Amino acid sequence: MKLYLIRHAIALEAAPGQTDDERPLSEEGIQKFTEVVRGLKRLGVRLDRLYHSPKLRAVQTAELLVPLLEGQTEVTPYLAAEPSMALLETLQGSSVALVGHEPWIGELCAWLVTGRREGRAFPFKKGGVALLEGLPQPGQMWLRGFWAPRLWRRLGA
Repeated sequence: MKLYLIRHAIALEAAPGQTDDERPLSEEGIQKFTEVVRGLKRLGVRLDRLYHSPKLRAVQTAELLVPLLEGQTEVTPYLAAEPSMALLETLQGSSVALVGHEPWIGELCAWLVTGRREGRAFPFKKGGVALLEGLPQPGQMWLRGFWAPRLWRRLGA
């Protein structure tokens, strides 16, 4: 399996009376992540499945990835919490993307590559992408790339 781990794009701060779950992407976040998607597309990235957190900023980031998608999107609460075997058991497809949040997306990356939950070892920038390959089990995947969004934006230009 090719597994793309993606941190949501830049979001607005919570407005008065707004919950953290309701924070939308900023205009800057939308514009910059659209360029990330163009970079991924330029390199031929295609996705069978796209899983994302139910938080609005992750939903909106996932919507921007739809041009790369040949299959389905699925919201999962497992991407709004610390990594779990339950998340790994839901994954289907040969080229899959997960859109989530720090510190959990970094912790998930570490867990899949090293078998240990060391999220600080893989600090994702907003809109950052990692590519893992292998069996989606702790310690069973190889890190093939870990990129800041700036690189993808340059490729998409």
